[in-house]
Amino acid sequence: MMIGGFTNRIAWVNLSAGQVDYKGIAEEDAKKYIGARGLGVKYVFENGPEVDPLSPDNILCVMNGPLTGTDVNMSGRLAVVTKSPLTGTVADSHMGGWTAAKLKWAGFDGLVFTGKAAQPTYAYVEDGQVTLHDASDLWGKGIHETLKILRERHGEQCDGMAIGQAGENLVRFAGWINVDDRAAGRNGTGAVGGSKNLKAIVIKGDRKNRPQPANKDTDREARRRALAAIMAEENITSPKKGGLSLYGTNVLMNITESIGALPTKNSQKTAFGADNAELISGEYVRENILVAEPTCHACPVACKKEVEIKEGPFKVRMESLEYEPAWSLGANCDNSNVGSVAFIINQCNDYGMDPIELGNVLSVYMEASERGFTNGDGKLGWGDAEQMAETTRKIAMREGVGDKLAGGAARSAATFGHAEIAMAVKGQAIPAYDPRGLKGMGIAYATSNRGACHLRAYTPAAELGVMPFGSLKVDPLEWKGKGGLTKVFQDVHAVSDSLDLCKFSAFAEGMDEYAQQFNAVTGLTYSSEDLLLCGERIYNLERYYN
Repeated sequence: MMIGGFTNRIAWVNLSAGQVDYKGIAEEDAKKYIGARGLGVKYVFENGPEVDPLSPDNILCVMNGPLTGTDVNMSGRLAVVTKSPLTGTVADSHMGGWTAAKLKWAGFDGLVFTGKAAQPTYAYVEDGQVTLHDASDLWGKGIHETLKILRERHGEQCDGMAIGQAGENLVRFAGWINVDDRAAGRNGTGAVGGSKNLKAIVIKGDRKNRPQPANKDTDREARRRALAAIMAEENITSPKKGGLSLYGTNVLMNITESIGALPTKNSQKTAFGADNAELISGEYVRENILVAEPTCHACPVACKKEVEIKEGPFKVRMESLEYEPAWSLGANCDNSNVGSVAFIINQCNDYGMDPIELGNVLSVYMEASERGFTNGDGKLGWGDAEQMAETTRKIAMREGVGDKLAGGAARSAATFGHAEIAMAVKGQAIPAYDPRGLKGMGIAYATSNRGACHLRAYTPAAELGVMPFGSLKVDPLEWKGKGGLTKVFQDVHAVSDSLDLCKFSAFAEGMDEYAQQFNAVTGLTYSSEDLLLCGERIYNLERYYN
């Protein structure tokens, strides 16, 4: 295959046999499915929809895209694609940081894990080769300690990702976390790793091996135009705007609160109260506990906000207090203690759990406790931060009531005999946008291929006035036109997830900019309509699989 941006090398790792085969990518597949999410979905589709997600028959794809590892802005995303043990659907979850770029620089477009290792195992990736190593000494350890040991063993310049105790114990919403505490958190991809006895992936890649664009002059101009859009004062990606660069994703807390679209107390209410929301907001974080602002590969936005709680029972320094986890463990649990929110998110990063699903699980347990549904399984009070942290530990270890809660919010509610108290679609809990205040989000949740999700179709970009593809004004309380809007976003995000670009790029760039950068790197001549057709194809393949 002679398309720029690809290494044309995927490692198919048979964990059962301890063997690695190296295969190229069919040119037609690259043209139709782009890479990352798209190619991963195709491989999962070809593996068949009938497999048990936690059986050796399931496959786990770790994929990057044709723009990954290049100098294209915001090209630092990695896709983990599999069949989800939480939803039973095809699933992809994406992480930021430097892992994706390092994988490309190590010579790979992706790794596909099949089978199940006889013992705990980790994969080491360098110079176009993958080797398997015994991880028995790492099994039972948290992610932070695991990756620290592996970097000491293989070199501090290595990147990597791992599962924690939650993945080992097959918690259905376990995820993969990398050395930068960036997460492929949703849909239980970490449990699939645990079911395969795959503890970690260590990657050593050198920037000198980064892909060169097929057309350097066109690439330079395309990147210049994209950066100008990202930095334009009117866009939320700009440091001058006071949005993502200044406050991170948690800039949204006060915004959704102000319009009555912040799910509170397990969605019993649509607002937390302005004073409470402020205490867990991006503005509060910046003014009181911010300590660093690291970036992902090739990112000028720097939305990551590292925080430190210096005293008290929740003393912690942690990598990023994002909007979704801050909502899920904050307003959703009637908890305005920002220290406890940071502490529990850090627990999730170490145990390897999705904090969005976790907060929904805890709020289901809280409502079940309040309404007398727990049937001898103890109780958890609203906003009881210390018990929230302890219950988080129990879930990761599957101890006591934690074993019942380890299936996710929908299964937990059903266990208590009241499935109706879980706010979920296809078995996955909703994120931080109340569809009663953002009607497009309701349609997006209902039609998402991976369960309730804001990232399949980020309609709030239009409903909250951050429209990336024109100046369309959309009433968040109006149903009319939201079906078409959702469909456009579904296709656009399937494209960005396959390139694999951060979705925040779409807050400034349109499909024309995407096509220009894609063509400059690959040497192809796609129009924006061609890319959207690829996005539609990917989304439809997921739906066909489900």
